[in-house]
Amino acid sequence: MPSAFQFQCHFVLIFLAASKGETRYLEVRDAGEDEPFLLLSEDLKRELSAGQIYRRSLRCIDMLSIEGQFTFTADQPQLHCATFFIGEPEELITIEYNFVNIDCQGGDFLKVFDGWILKGEKFPSSLDHPLTTSQRYVDFCESGNIQRSIRSSQNVAMIFFRIHQPGNGFTVTIKKNTNLFPCNVISQTPSGRFTMVIPHQHRNCSFSIIYPVVIKISDLILGHLNGLFLKKPSAGCAGVGDFVELLGGAGLDPSKMFPLADLCHSFHGSAQMKIGCDNTVLRMVSSGKHINRVTFEYHQLDLQETEMRQENSIEEFCFPSI
Repeated sequence: MPSAFQFQCHFVLIFLAASKGETRYLEVRDAGEDEPFLLLSEDLKRELSAGQIYRRSLRCIDMLSIEGQFTFTADQPQLHCATFFIGEPEELITIEYNFVNIDCQGGDFLKVFDGWILKGEKFPSSLDHPLTTSQRYVDFCESGNIQRSIRSSQNVAMIFFRIHQPGNGFTVTIKKNTNLFPCNVISQTPSGRFTMVIPHQHRNCSFSIIYPVVIKISDLILGHLNGLFLKKPSAGCAGVGDFVELLGGAGLDPSKMFPLADLCHSFHGSAQMKIGCDNTVLRMVSSGKHINRVTFEYHQLDLQETEMRQENSIEEFCFPSI
């Protein structure tokens, strides 16, 4: 059976609650299994003709992967609502306010978060995002007409809102923009292939796959020699300015996940790992001195594969969770 974390990150009937008081964080109360990913359908995208704007109403808890115009109108007091947006790895998300009718003085709010946040865990983590945590929030009740368009720093963003008065609500337009050098990414699918490039930039980038997976790194360029090191207390890439690490865990925040392996040096070939964790992250740390690049592919791990070992596979991890 899939874990509770996977249900949360699939956002299937997720019930989110804003913490009490002035806190900005959301927490997951529960998770069901009645619906698939919402609107992650290629059929819908193909049905929309060029230039046609997709429009629909928002649910209190919703997820979108398509451009369009979306309206939420409260039919009763809605106190714990959130919409999650996700694009392709090479896309950024722009959220534009078209119409807002909420009572800020009466306790309503409408906030954009640059990334995703669940149970206080953030993606990207605070270590990997160019903005501070407070800067990643844009509160409509504080900014008003000053900032009616917000662009994400990666392929995911979210809004969360509270509306007390029936009939009140808002309309937003979602647009996608090309990101030439994708950094932090959450994968929409359990399989794929991706090349991450960091061109002379001092930054950290994480690619998150919310499934147990087999991940195979086929090309790594860091400007060093060859080498691969499993994480041990006395080993790893400490002191090396540029490296790739593989992380696994049961939460959303890479900084809170368990480090599984370090790749400190360039190589051409194949390094494969089976990771049975609820969430798998490939994270590149870059000093800015090199053009760093890593190419990898991944697919969802099944139980049969846990019993098979290959010569180029590294030790397996997290299998009690699947």
